[in-house]
Amino acid sequence: MFHSIDVAQGREIYRRPAQPWQAFQAELAALKDKQRIFAGVGILQRSEYLHRLADRLENRKDILAEMICEEVGRCLRECQAEVNKSIELIRYYAKLAPEFLAPKTIATQASLSQVRFEPLGIVLAVMPWNYPVWQVLRFAVPAWCAGNACAVKPAPSVARVSTELFDLIGNELPFAAAWLDNPDTLKAIEAADALAFTGSTETGRILAAHAGLHLKKTVLELGGSNAFIVMPDADLAQAAKDACYSRFRDAGQSCNAAKRIIVTEAVAEQFIPLFLQECAKLKTGDPKNPQTTLASLHREDLRRRVHSQVENAVANGASCLIGGEIPQGSGWFYPATVLDNVNPQCRVYHEEVFGPVAILLRAKDGQHAVELTNDSPFGLGACIYTADTEHAWRAAEKIQAGSVFINRHTSSDLRLPFGGVKASGYGRELSEFGLYEFVNVKTYWQK
Repeated sequence: MFHSIDVAQGREIYRRPAQPWQAFQAELAALKDKQRIFAGVGILQRSEYLHRLADRLENRKDILAEMICEEVGRCLRECQAEVNKSIELIRYYAKLAPEFLAPKTIATQASLSQVRFEPLGIVLAVMPWNYPVWQVLRFAVPAWCAGNACAVKPAPSVARVSTELFDLIGNELPFAAAWLDNPDTLKAIEAADALAFTGSTETGRILAAHAGLHLKKTVLELGGSNAFIVMPDADLAQAAKDACYSRFRDAGQSCNAAKRIIVTEAVAEQFIPLFLQECAKLKTGDPKNPQTTLASLHREDLRRRVHSQVENAVANGASCLIGGEIPQGSGWFYPATVLDNVNPQCRVYHEEVFGPVAILLRAKDGQHAVELTNDSPFGLGACIYTADTEHAWRAAEKIQAGSVFINRHTSSDLRLPFGGVKASGYGRELSEFGLYEFVNVKTYWQK
């Protein structure tokens, strides 16, 4: 069952049943025919379709943002930023895809040899709940540019905003909504030509294994436990502000957030009070209230999991400096929580914490900070705060992650590839590199 809850009010606002497999199978057959026609219209026409989609989203952006706010529970301004970035994404690819996808002529002994980028067919996406507009379009827009068709299985708990988004996509683009239950999702992987998945590492392993069994191309954007390194010569006040923002934005429910604050011992006693001061400024409340800076978690079970991770850490020797208690009252709020003296016996040392909990780790020096950064199953992103940027670049080369930011918290940029290594997945989204994930990179050779 797909259903949406108004997180702040606790009331159901949308419900729909899962789709029978036979009905989706018929849609998939029609989608295959539509994809072949769509691939033949050329990139300039496909770009025009995308410009029109951006205009439709622009006209409905306030409604979409409010829907996200209600169903996910994030602060309204964060939801507005998601929709605005999604519109920017569409226009970015609509403008640049003709250049990115142009055939590349390569000099060989042939009279003419080229590399061309051709569609794979139907790409199935299994999407998460935390960014229900951005995540779908981040995958779908470059796939459409390349001439693919897209089928999207949304997260069950954001069904209403997903329906709104799917309606806005309309009929110009080859698209099908996959309102499937889990067993039928595996069948859909078999029927599609490729798979994009964003979500937990555990589910990613299951879906990727099934896709691999049937030799389907996959791109996985999984969990993250990003390190935020504070070196002795860092601007500590700025680092404290950025660490607080990155860790607690979106109620801590972001894979790319700073989760492990690794501070060198030389400045730990100076940095930690500054960080706690920033954390103390956060205010919980109605996500539509502009004064609210720390919204509710998305579901009660997610709050229980976060709290169990905190309790486990304390039981294994960690110190809870602030927070750590489930508050009274309605909503699934959890306070900004900071754990110090975290050690490998704590679950939070190895697991992703998908909520407003920051983990403090103390490094002896810069080399030890890099070792702590890499001592994680995850490898999505990391950042380094220091005045010595040359040293930061050398350290960045040793960090096992898909991105390293220097003197800025981790984030995604349309112009740069986004993705991870290790348990954070593989493949890339965004930029021209994301565009090439779901294409047949095809060689042409003429004597």
